[in-house]
Amino acid sequence: MGFADLSDLTFPWDTLVPAAQRARSHPDGIVDLSVGTPVDPTPEIIQEALARAGDAHGYPTTHGTPALREAVAGWFARRRGVPGLDPAAVLPTIGSKELVGLLPSLLSLGPGDTVVHPAVAYPTYDVGARLAGATPLPATSVQDWADRSDVRLVWVNSPANPTGAVASVAELAEIVAAARRIGAVVVSDECYAELAWTEPWASSGVPSILDPRVNGGSHEGLLVAYSLSKQSNLAGYRAAFVAGDQVLVSQLLELRKHLGMIVPAPVQAAMTLALTDDSHVAAQREVYRRRREVMLAALQAAGMVVDHSEAGLYLWTRPQEEASAWATVDSLAERGILVAPGTFYGSAGGGHVRVALTAPDERIAAAAARLMVG
Repeated sequence: MGFADLSDLTFPWDTLVPAAQRARSHPDGIVDLSVGTPVDPTPEIIQEALARAGDAHGYPTTHGTPALREAVAGWFARRRGVPGLDPAAVLPTIGSKELVGLLPSLLSLGPGDTVVHPAVAYPTYDVGARLAGATPLPATSVQDWADRSDVRLVWVNSPANPTGAVASVAELAEIVAAARRIGAVVVSDECYAELAWTEPWASSGVPSILDPRVNGGSHEGLLVAYSLSKQSNLAGYRAAFVAGDQVLVSQLLELRKHLGMIVPAPVQAAMTLALTDDSHVAAQREVYRRRREVMLAALQAAGMVVDHSEAGLYLWTRPQEEASAWATVDSLAERGILVAPGTFYGSAGGGHVRVALTAPDERIAAAAARLMVG
């Protein structure tokens, strides 16, 4: 039943091919700001950690090495305001996308169950629900699903992709309280948490669902999905983890053992180093800050409105005059700039486009120059 529900799906980025062809015809070439794939080098210290672990002749542990799980717990305490996370409640995953897509199935959801996700959101939340045979429910507020007994899983995404919006402690606490009343699991996708740009988040940090201010000191029914792709330029390593409720993590661990879903040992070693070194994250954040300032100024000078975008690697933008997302995509493609239409993230995003900051400095400067001249 789940697979039948997916038969009408086309991978969204495949539909960008015509716009990409137009953008490539620009005399100075394309500036591809459509997909948020890192373009900067993986830090050498992480590459070295990977190489040192290259003699990986035995099977790695599905649960992750003790050193890796302790590094995750230490990172949560140091960077996310989450003290005392039990390393046993940490599980490495093969990137975060596979977890997002498979989690409803791994939690044994199916027909009759509802999976809540943001109305403007990463499409894999929807796909994962449908794959399991469950029903996805795009929601703009807690009131859209509170007190519904069929809701079994609630996805939170803060900072959000594509909007860059950040949920406050109070907003997260409301979600947790509502989910606990109906026995639903809350999973917070927090992959952009180290990339906050505006106050108060730049100073105080982006709150986590595991923060005791949010959950009253209990992680019951709560999980966080996190990836090192953005903060550490490890997209090619597929380096991520899930952490939180130890009972849920134990259940996921047993299933993943049976399925052979194991993060390679050298990648585990690289993750351990990456999570204990904050300096490379700070350096990469500064690179993105500069690129963001250039693109934000250029978009605004071109008469575009940038909404939200308090954190993350994207600017969520629209023309001052109402226009469809695809019309804006086509207009920018004529200038050699490729962006993602907001419709990739749900019908509620139809008036916006997502502009990624993941391009080399020279290409960011080229895009800004094209926007400035009309």
